[in-house]
Amino acid sequence: MEKIYEMAIIGAGPAGIAVAVESRTMGIEDILLLEKSHSHSATIREFYKNGKRVDKEWKGQKIDCEGNIVFTEGTKESTLNLFEKLLAAHEIDTVFNTEAESVKKLDSIFVITTSNNQKFKAENVVIAIGKMGKPNRPDYKIPPQLRSKIDFNLDRCRPKEDILVVGGGNSAAEYACALVESNRVTLSYRKERFTKLNEENLQQIENCVKKGALRLKLNSQIEKIQQIDEKVGVFFRDKTVEKFDRIVYAIGGTTPVEFLKRCSLELKGDSLEVDENFMTPITGLFAAGDIVCDTGGSIVAALNHGYKIASYVAGRKRGVK
Repeated sequence: MEKIYEMAIIGAGPAGIAVAVESRTMGIEDILLLEKSHSHSATIREFYKNGKRVDKEWKGQKIDCEGNIVFTEGTKESTLNLFEKLLAAHEIDTVFNTEAESVKKLDSIFVITTSNNQKFKAENVVIAIGKMGKPNRPDYKIPPQLRSKIDFNLDRCRPKEDILVVGGGNSAAEYACALVESNRVTLSYRKERFTKLNEENLQQIENCVKKGALRLKLNSQIEKIQQIDEKVGVFFRDKTVEKFDRIVYAIGGTTPVEFLKRCSLELKGDSLEVDENFMTPITGLFAAGDIVCDTGGSIVAALNHGYKIASYVAGRKRGVK
């Protein structure tokens, strides 16, 4: 509690790493990076399948890198390796397995309180926790006895399971196509056709269906699930009932509303209100990544947010308005 950091960053994803690295590059020395997971880039690490292609132009968005971190394209593994090297090269003070519970400003200094009651002080704080860190859950109740059979990534999937993947985005498509190699897979989507898939994933889905490796259940709405014969019974709106060994949900992420309230911040729509430097209405408190805009999973956009924030704070430190 004695040390006061110049910059404290909550979340070690692309946006948080960018703030840290760009800040160090611009002469900010005392930097703290807090991450609730055991390692950096948890969303990429947990929700991207191995070998997944990571594009610069995510969903067709043409965004150029503005800062010192140059990102083109690669795979899940090469992207994780890039961020690993950046953190090591710039010697960022990173604390893992530490979840921020609240951020309060006392006079001109922020106090970050963690879930294990640690406290950190900083002159500037950046919230870079993103949305996918808190995956969306279905509206209907998940019975307690089925929780071991309900997932939001592929970590617990086992060969020869009959698996229902729910969702219509790229993650859902990639999960389904990855599972067909060793499982019976059904992909359920509430719309009549896929509207969010990139061309590669759409082609993969079509190929899997043609081979008979993947079953599509489009225009399907799930009303409830319950245990039937040790399996997950799925009740659809069309009155059909099917049984699966496991359900994998890939239905997006949600903004961590309660945490933001504990930081004295309010949402405007589904995003945080920030100015051109990504500063919130609270002076010195910034936000970066998809929590502040609709660029979704664009890594380049997140990196640019980090550069913009670091540039502003470094400029203010030098007396540049």
